[in-house]
Amino acid sequence: MAYNSLADFVQVLAQQGELKRITYPVKAELEITEIADRVMKRQGPALLFENVTGKQIPVLINAFGSARRMALALGVSDVEEIAREVEKLVQTKPPKTFKDKLKLLSQLVRLAGIPPKVVKNGSCQEVIHREPDLNFLPVLTCWPGDAGPFITLPAVFSKDPAKGTRNVGLYRMQIYDARTTGMHWHLHKVGARHY
Repeated sequence: MAYNSLADFVQVLAQQGELKRITYPVKAELEITEIADRVMKRQGPALLFENVTGKQIPVLINAFGSARRMALALGVSDVEEIAREVEKLVQTKPPKTFKDKLKLLSQLVRLAGIPPKVVKNGSCQEVIHREPDLNFLPVLTCWPGDAGPFITLPAVFSKDPAKGTRNVGLYRMQIYDARTTGMHWHLHKVGARHY
Protein backbone atom coordinates (compact mmCIF):
# COMPACT_ATOMS: atom_id res chain seq x y z
CA MET A 1 0.00 0.00 0.00
CA ALA A 2 1.27 3.46 -0.88
CA TYR A 3 0.30 6.51 1.16
CA ASN A 4 -0.32 9.95 -0.29
CA SER A 5 0.17 11.67 3.05
CA LEU A 6 0.93 11.15 6.70
CA ALA A 7 -2.80 11.64 7.36
CA ASP A 8 -3.49 8.54 5.24
CA PHE A 9 -1.05 6.52 7.38
CA VAL A 10 -2.58 7.86 10.61
CA GLN A 11 -6.00 6.74 9.36
CA VAL A 12 -4.68 3.21 8.72
CA LEU A 13 -3.04 3.12 12.17
CA ALA A 14 -6.41 4.04 13.72
CA GLN A 15 -8.29 1.44 11.66
CA GLN A 16 -5.80 -1.25 12.69
CA GLY A 17 -6.04 -0.40 16.42
CA GLU A 18 -2.44 0.87 16.41
CA LEU A 19 -3.18 4.49 17.43
CA LYS A 20 -4.26 6.19 20.63
CA ARG A 21 -5.55 9.76 20.27
CA ILE A 22 -4.85 12.02 23.24
CA THR A 23 -7.09 15.08 23.38
CA TYR A 24 -6.07 16.26 26.87
CA PRO A 25 -3.77 19.34 26.75
CA VAL A 26 -0.08 18.38 27.03
CA LYS A 27 3.14 20.38 26.86
CA ALA A 28 5.87 19.91 24.25
CA GLU A 29 8.40 20.53 26.99
CA LEU A 30 9.07 17.20 28.76
CA GLU A 31 5.42 16.09 29.08
CA ILE A 32 4.84 14.42 25.69
CA THR A 33 8.11 12.50 25.81
CA GLU A 34 7.49 11.33 29.38
CA ILE A 35 4.08 9.92 28.42
CA ALA A 36 5.48 8.41 25.21
CA ASP A 37 8.40 6.82 27.07
CA ARG A 38 6.04 4.96 29.42
CA VAL A 39 3.83 3.80 26.52
CA MET A 40 6.78 2.67 24.38
CA LYS A 41 8.35 0.70 27.23
CA ARG A 42 5.09 -1.29 27.39
CA GLN A 43 5.09 -1.83 23.60
CA GLY A 44 2.06 0.44 23.34
CA PRO A 45 0.48 2.04 20.29
CA ALA A 46 1.41 5.12 18.31
CA LEU A 47 0.24 8.28 20.06
CA LEU A 48 -1.38 11.31 18.46
CA PHE A 49 -1.31 14.30 20.80
CA GLU A 50 -4.04 16.48 19.32
CA ASN A 51 -3.92 19.32 21.86
CA VAL A 52 -0.33 20.51 22.36
CA THR A 53 -0.38 23.50 24.71
CA GLY A 54 0.16 26.75 22.81
CA LYS A 55 0.50 25.02 19.40
CA GLN A 56 -1.83 24.46 16.47
CA ILE A 57 -0.08 21.36 15.13
CA PRO A 58 -0.58 17.90 16.67
CA VAL A 59 2.32 15.56 17.49
CA LEU A 60 2.47 11.96 16.26
CA ILE A 61 4.97 9.81 18.14
CA ASN A 62 5.90 6.10 18.11
CA ALA A 63 4.32 5.69 14.67
CA PHE A 64 7.03 3.19 13.62
CA GLY A 65 7.59 1.73 17.09
CA SER A 66 6.69 -1.89 16.34
CA ALA A 67 7.32 -4.41 13.60
CA ARG A 68 3.61 -4.36 12.78
CA ARG A 69 3.51 -0.57 12.37
CA MET A 70 6.70 -0.66 10.28
CA ALA A 71 5.09 -3.26 8.02
CA LEU A 72 1.97 -1.07 7.71
CA ALA A 73 4.16 1.91 6.81
CA LEU A 74 6.01 -0.10 4.15
CA GLY A 75 2.82 -1.63 2.76
CA VAL A 76 3.80 -5.25 3.48
CA SER A 77 2.48 -7.91 5.82
CA ASP A 78 5.94 -8.55 7.31
CA VAL A 79 9.06 -6.31 7.33
CA GLU A 80 11.09 -9.40 6.42
CA GLU A 81 9.58 -9.14 2.91
CA ILE A 82 11.50 -5.91 2.40
CA ALA A 83 14.65 -7.41 3.93
CA ARG A 84 14.48 -10.33 1.51
CA GLU A 85 14.02 -7.99 -1.46
CA VAL A 86 17.02 -5.88 -0.43
CA GLU A 87 19.12 -8.99 0.15
CA LYS A 88 18.14 -10.31 -3.27
CA LEU A 89 19.18 -7.03 -4.92
CA VAL A 90 22.48 -6.87 -3.04
CA GLN A 91 23.36 -10.44 -3.99
CA THR A 92 22.43 -10.05 -7.66
CA LYS A 93 25.28 -11.19 -9.85
CA PRO A 94 26.00 -9.57 -13.22
CA PRO A 95 24.14 -11.40 -16.02
CA LYS A 96 26.27 -13.68 -18.18
CA THR A 97 23.74 -14.76 -20.78
CA PHE A 98 20.83 -13.18 -22.61
CA LYS A 99 18.48 -15.33 -20.53
CA ASP A 100 20.08 -13.97 -17.33
CA LYS A 101 19.54 -10.43 -18.66
CA LEU A 102 15.85 -11.11 -19.25
CA LYS A 103 15.46 -12.43 -15.69
CA LEU A 104 17.13 -9.29 -14.37
CA LEU A 105 14.98 -6.98 -16.51
CA SER A 106 11.96 -7.06 -14.18
CA GLN A 107 14.13 -6.02 -11.23
CA LEU A 108 15.68 -3.21 -13.26
CA VAL A 109 12.27 -1.89 -14.30
CA ARG A 110 11.29 -1.65 -10.60
CA LEU A 111 14.56 0.10 -9.75
CA ALA A 112 14.12 2.64 -12.56
CA GLY A 113 11.57 4.54 -10.48
CA ILE A 114 13.76 4.84 -7.39
CA PRO A 115 16.11 7.76 -8.20
CA PRO A 116 14.81 11.19 -7.17
CA LYS A 117 13.21 13.31 -9.84
CA VAL A 118 13.58 17.06 -10.23
CA VAL A 119 10.16 18.70 -10.51
CA LYS A 120 9.00 22.32 -10.77
CA ASN A 121 6.59 22.05 -7.85
CA GLY A 122 5.47 19.53 -5.27
CA SER A 123 3.15 19.02 -2.34
CA CYS A 124 5.89 20.26 0.00
CA GLN A 125 5.29 23.71 -1.54
CA GLU A 126 1.57 23.86 -0.77
CA VAL A 127 2.19 25.86 2.41
CA ILE A 128 4.88 28.52 2.24
CA HIS A 129 5.89 30.68 5.21
CA ARG A 130 7.62 33.80 3.88
CA GLU A 131 8.59 34.81 7.42
CA PRO A 132 9.16 31.44 9.12
CA ASP A 133 8.91 31.15 12.89
CA LEU A 134 10.16 27.91 14.44
CA ASN A 135 8.10 28.64 17.55
CA PHE A 136 5.03 27.69 15.49
CA LEU A 137 6.17 24.04 15.54
CA PRO A 138 5.51 21.75 18.53
CA VAL A 139 9.18 20.80 18.90
CA LEU A 140 9.84 18.59 21.92
CA THR A 141 12.22 19.05 24.81
CA CYS A 142 12.84 15.41 25.67
CA TRP A 143 14.89 15.24 28.86
CA PRO A 144 15.41 17.38 31.96
CA GLY A 145 18.68 19.20 31.46
CA ASP A 146 18.36 19.36 27.65
CA ALA A 147 19.69 22.63 26.31
CA GLY A 148 16.31 23.28 24.75
CA PRO A 149 13.92 21.83 22.20
CA PHE A 150 15.43 19.61 19.49
CA ILE A 151 13.98 18.69 16.13
CA THR A 152 14.93 15.04 16.49
CA LEU A 153 14.38 13.55 13.04
CA PRO A 154 14.53 16.29 10.40
CA ALA A 155 15.39 15.53 6.80
CA VAL A 156 18.38 17.82 6.20
CA PHE A 157 19.18 18.34 2.52
CA SER A 158 22.70 19.35 1.56
CA LYS A 159 24.64 19.67 -1.68
CA ASP A 160 28.37 19.24 -2.22
CA PRO A 161 29.59 22.68 -3.39
CA ALA A 162 32.25 21.17 -5.67
CA LYS A 163 30.67 18.01 -7.09
CA GLY A 164 27.00 18.95 -6.88
CA THR A 165 26.08 15.61 -5.30
CA ARG A 166 23.18 15.68 -2.87
CA ASN A 167 22.58 14.15 0.52
CA VAL A 168 19.63 13.74 2.83
CA GLY A 169 20.65 13.17 6.43
CA LEU A 170 18.82 12.92 9.74
CA TYR A 171 20.69 15.26 12.07
CA ARG A 172 19.28 16.61 15.34
CA MET A 173 18.72 20.36 15.27
CA GLN A 174 18.52 22.45 18.44
CA ILE A 175 16.20 25.43 18.22
CA TYR A 176 17.89 28.58 19.50
CA ASP A 177 15.21 31.11 18.56
CA ALA A 178 12.42 31.68 16.05
CA ARG A 179 14.80 31.68 13.06
CA THR A 180 17.96 29.86 14.19
CA THR A 181 18.96 26.27 14.89
CA GLY A 182 22.20 24.54 15.70
CA MET A 183 23.05 21.46 13.66
CA HIS A 184 24.20 18.33 15.48
CA TRP A 185 26.30 16.34 13.05
CA HIS A 186 29.48 14.39 13.36
CA LEU A 187 32.50 15.32 11.29
CA HIS A 188 32.44 11.99 9.44
CA LYS A 189 28.86 12.55 8.18
CA VAL A 190 28.17 13.64 4.61
CA GLY A 191 26.28 16.80 5.62
CA ALA A 192 29.25 17.98 7.68
CA ARG A 193 31.56 17.44 4.70
CA HIS A 194 29.21 19.50 2.51
CA TYR A 195 29.27 22.27 5.15
